[in-house]
Amino acid sequence: MQRAAAIIGSAIFLVIAPGTLAVYVPWYLTRWHFAPPLFPIARVLGAALIVAGLPILLDSFARFALQGLGTPAPVMPPKRLVVTGFYRHVRNPMYVAVTALIAGQGLLFGGVTVLEYGAIVWAGFFLFVVAYEEPAQAPGCLGKGLIR
Repeated sequence: MQRAAAIIGSAIFLVIAPGTLAVYVPWYLTRWHFAPPLFPIARVLGAALIVAGLPILLDSFARFALQGLGTPAPVMPPKRLVVTGFYRHVRNPMYVAVTALIAGQGLLFGGVTVLEYGAIVWAGFFLFVVAYEEPAQAPGCLGKGLIR
């Protein structure tokens, strides 16, 4: 039952948070209509960022549910620390993936506004990590398995 709740909770949070940030807002800004490319290989680079970002995002959410037995949402955090997959290499693969998806759509659709929005989202992630996540993870937490 715990794993099922984690899977359902992660799926709901995936639709609400990254779904809004990386799908709805870029769609709202571009309606997914192609404008002239920003530079010669912009569409190829944009498609590559989307193709790279989506599996990272989905894998990260799956690991939270299946291995961590929780969700990325603060209301149902994981019970176990997840240090496999992309978490072995990047501290916040979800933030990287969402930023890649937004930037990829900006490049693919030729949307400067989407790229500006992506820069704002990236800055928000950075400030959230520095101002909230890092201070919340006190040095003594390492021994308790709460941070890597």
